[in-house]
Amino acid sequence: MSKPVEVLSARLPPSTRRTVQRMRHAARRPTSGLRVLPDFLVIGGQRCGTDSLFKDLGLHPCVVPATRKEVSYFTRHFAMGEAWYRTHFPTRARLAVRRRRVHARVASFEATPDYLFHPLAPERAAHLVPDAKLVALLRDPLARAYSHYRHMVRLGFEDLSFDEAIAREEERTAPDRARLRDDPLGHPAQLLRYSYAARGAYAEQLERWFTHFRRDRVLVVRSEDFFHRPARTFGEILEFLELPAWQPGAFPNYSRPQPGTGERGPSDAAKADLARYFAPRNEQLSALLGRDMAWGE
Repeated sequence: MSKPVEVLSARLPPSTRRTVQRMRHAARRPTSGLRVLPDFLVIGGQRCGTDSLFKDLGLHPCVVPATRKEVSYFTRHFAMGEAWYRTHFPTRARLAVRRRRVHARVASFEATPDYLFHPLAPERAAHLVPDAKLVALLRDPLARAYSHYRHMVRLGFEDLSFDEAIAREEERTAPDRARLRDDPLGHPAQLLRYSYAARGAYAEQLERWFTHFRRDRVLVVRSEDFFHRPARTFGEILEFLELPAWQPGAFPNYSRPQPGTGERGPSDAAKADLARYFAPRNEQLSALLGRDMAWGE
């Protein structure tokens, strides 16, 4: 998307923006066979800094990103088919022009944070892009859970207190888990919206990806490292992706919470309960990755 079109699109109401996106991708469908598939995916996690990473990577001169963040093909839009997915990526001719300009390899990618959590995404991705590299940002799961909750409040999907939402998580998400087993192409909206604690069980999610992708194709990054040492961490990500060293002019945090959302913070009891829930799961994650991921516990 060109810069003027991107700026204009951002000023449109969300419903109009979605209509424009659908029209654009319908127009691109006849050329889907000329378009590439992504070289790498940012698979998550949600509320872990993927907005910032998507924007930073998209500015790299050797990267042409998808037409939007969160294409969600391997989750909610899988029934749309490969041709639809390709409409989100550049043509091979466009990449060739960019290669000649930068005198280096050029890559394309997308970032959908639900991929990490969705139980069917790893197998679907492995079937279509088996050689893709994967980047996963993981944040302190307690901080991630509360950020997720604030996000749902801001979007108007959550009217419970944080403590109530955690207490009722299993009750609210269990029906979608069952439906997903019976209807793999269904969209488990409740599961994705209200999985505040479950999304922090990172080891279980990564193990599903490791079943379908070699571990050397997956880079796991602590979100806190990206937040507090962005230049160094971004450089490590570029090295993993085999992209030339490069830095944007700044590393703004695009995921900062909006004021006035989720004022009802977690109680001490809820924080203690979540700490007990996450402690063994963080230990499992540390063992899986071979490095300390305890987030100061």
